Amino acid sequence: MTAIIILGVDPGLNRCGWGIVLSEGSRLSHIAHGVIKPAHHQQLASRLHDVFEGLSEVIETYQPHEAAVEETFVNSNARAALALGQARGVAMAAAARRGLAVAEYAPTTIKKAVVGSGAADKTQIAFMVQRLLPTAGAVTADAADALGVALCHAAHGGFKRRTSA
Repeated sequence: MTAIIILGVDPGLNRCGWGIVLSEGSRLSHIAHGVIKPAHHQQLASRLHDVFEGLSEVIETYQPHEAAVEETFVNSNARAALALGQARGVAMAAAARRGLAVAEYAPTTIKKAVVGSGAADKTQIAFMVQRLLPTAGAVTADAADALGVALCHAAHGGFKRRTSA
């Protein structure tokens, strides 16, 4: 059984959640989680740089084998969707820079994998993350979402298990 360290990312320009999970077969363990918070007063390029550097530091510290990022939720606010897309791109670039394969999951796929319903809300995700990873303790919504992304990736078999089978 191969142990895989997974980085999950809930991208954002104001709050970028990240979570690290160890997947050993069907056993899942919490390693770490946090939120990168660029200063609101900074211009867009500086905020993107802060997200990139923050995630690069997380990757350097925890040495994950794989990464997973939540896809952009497209809504009526095109400007917000574009900004979120840029944050996603930076997250993916930080992982790719370290040679990590990056999976992308739709919000409904993540919710279904963690809660069992694609219509789950943030409170339900946080509750299930704490149930599945009890050593994580209390987590913010952004960190819980990021851990949910990592859990979703583990539930879908990850890259290494798909290629080694």
